Amino acid sequence: MAAFAQLAAVGRGSNTCVYVIAILTMCESTEQRIGIRFCFKIGKTTTETYQLLQQAYGENAMGLTQLLDWFRRFKEDRTSVESDPRSGRPSTWRNEEMFARVRTIVRNNRRLRVREIADDCGISVVSCDVILTDDLHMKRVCAKFVPRLLTDDQREQRQTIAGDLFERSCEDVQFLKNIVTGDESWVHGYYPEAKQQSSRWKGPTSPRPKKGQQVRSKTKVMLLAFFDSDGIVHHEYAPDGQTINKEFYVEVLRRLRESVRRKRPERWWDGDWILHRDSAPAHTSHLVQQFLAKHGTAQLQQPPCSPDLPPCDFLLFPRLKKVLKEHRFEAPEDIKRNSTKTLLDIPKDEFAKCFQQWQKRWVKCSCGSELC
Repeated sequence: MAAFAQLAAVGRGSNTCVYVIAILTMCESTEQRIGIRFCFKIGKTTTETYQLLQQAYGENAMGLTQLLDWFRRFKEDRTSVESDPRSGRPSTWRNEEMFARVRTIVRNNRRLRVREIADDCGISVVSCDVILTDDLHMKRVCAKFVPRLLTDDQREQRQTIAGDLFERSCEDVQFLKNIVTGDESWVHGYYPEAKQQSSRWKGPTSPRPKKGQQVRSKTKVMLLAFFDSDGIVHHEYAPDGQTINKEFYVEVLRRLRESVRRKRPERWWDGDWILHRDSAPAHTSHLVQQFLAKHGTAQLQQPPCSPDLPPCDFLLFPRLKKVLKEHRFEAPEDIKRNSTKTLLDIPKDEFAKCFQQWQKRWVKCSCGSELC
C-alpha cells in the first residue's frame, strides 16, 4: 500500500495505471484486486480496467466476470481485497480416531511401510505420512546391532545385579575404591584411519577424496591390564602365541596379587580389595575359582552378557587405542613400549571419573535402560 501511495501521486493517466498494475506481481490474485480497486478509485470503467489487466498480466489476467464482481463489491464500500472466508471441507482423516487406528497398526507390526499402513486405513500415502511424523511423532529407524539379545531371565538378572552393586556403592563409601578391575585386549601396530579422521575441506569444483580400504595390521600384542580408582595396578603382555586359557590366567592372577601387595599395601593387609573381571570362560573356570577361594580373594559379580559394563571396555582400552591410532608400529616391542607409556600417562582423576561413570551405568541397568 505504501507503493500505491507513491504511485497514485504520479498521475491518473492510462500509462500510470498500467505501470501500477504491472509491478504488483508477487501474488497475482491479490495484487490484481488491489489494481482493480486502484482503477475503481480513480474512476476507470470496467472495460478500461479489464484492458489494463490484459495488458499487464496477459493470459494470467482475471476474467471479466470476476472483475465485474469485484467492481460491485467496491461500489458497496468494501475496502478489503482478501477473499471471503470459507467454511471449508471438514477433514475426514486427521482426527483422534484415525490417530488411534494408525497407532494400533504400527504397534502390531512396526515393519510396515507407509503405503501399507495407508491402504489399511483407507487414506492417501501423504496423509498417512503426516499423521506418523507430525501427529504421532514417529520416525522409521534401522535396528541397532548389539553383541547379543538377552533373554528375559538374563535381563532380569542384569538389572538385579546392577541394582545390588549400586546399593553397595551407596552404603559403603570405600566400595568403589576397593575394586580392582581388569581385562585383556589386542593392541595392533596399526589401526585404519576412521572415516571422520579422513575428512577434509574441498571446493565446489574439487574432486571428492578417495582412499583405499585398509585393515588392522597383523602385528599385534595381547595386553592384560588391571586398575582401580587410583590408577594402573598391574599390566603385562601375553607371550607370542599364548592364548588366554585358565592355566595362563591363574598365573596372571598370581602376578596381580603381588602387584596389589606392592602398590596397594593398605588394602592388601586389610584384605578389602575386590577383583572384578568379565564372564569370559577363562576368567570363570573352576581352576580360577579354586585359586581365588584358596587365597581369600573377594570377587565382584558381573551381569551376564554385558560387555557395556566393564570399565576396561568403555574407558581404558578405547582411550588407549585412540592415542595409538595416530601412529604406526612395525615391531611388537614398539607396540608394548608405546602402550605402556600411554597407560601410565593417563591422569589419576580419569580413573576416578571412570568408576563414577561405572556407578551411573549400574543405575541405568537397574532401571532397564540401554547403554550402547
